[in-house]
Amino acid sequence: TATISAADPEIGEKIAEALDKVGQDGVVTVEDNNRFGLDLDFTEGMRFDKGYISPYFVTNNDEQTAVLDDPYILLTSGKLSSQEDVVHIAELVMKTGKPLLIIAEDVDGEALPTLILNKIRGTFNSCAVKAPGFGDRRKAMLQGYG
Repeated sequence: TATISAADPEIGEKIAEALDKVGQDGVVTVEDNNRFGLDLDFTEGMRFDKGYISPYFVTNNDEQTAVLDDPYILLTSGKLSSQEDVVHIAELVMKTGKPLLIIAEDVDGEALPTLILNKIRGTFNSCAVKAPGFGDRRKAMLQGYG
């Protein structure tokens, strides 16, 4: 099927190989490049459909990406709205010197500016993203990450 869609047997084989490797929950991205030939690159990680909640979480201004190295990860199916929702966990993680990735239904209210101010001041590096999916699918996806 991949060969038919690609209209080229070699490209079809590479796409099929990529799909086999990542499985049904994986993501395959096909990109043009200036090199000769076909390459497969595999990257471990997660992909979010919505990205970071605030542009203040950006760590690379040129690429507009937020990259955290070896972060602690807070998964919650609920919203984080109050300062109290984030201060205690932030204090615990801050002692380790590691960043914190928050994956939640939403981060808003006092919780969001608390995280942003700490990042801007260089006190604590974090990034908040909205959990992928909706309803029961979101809960199932979060359980799969945990």
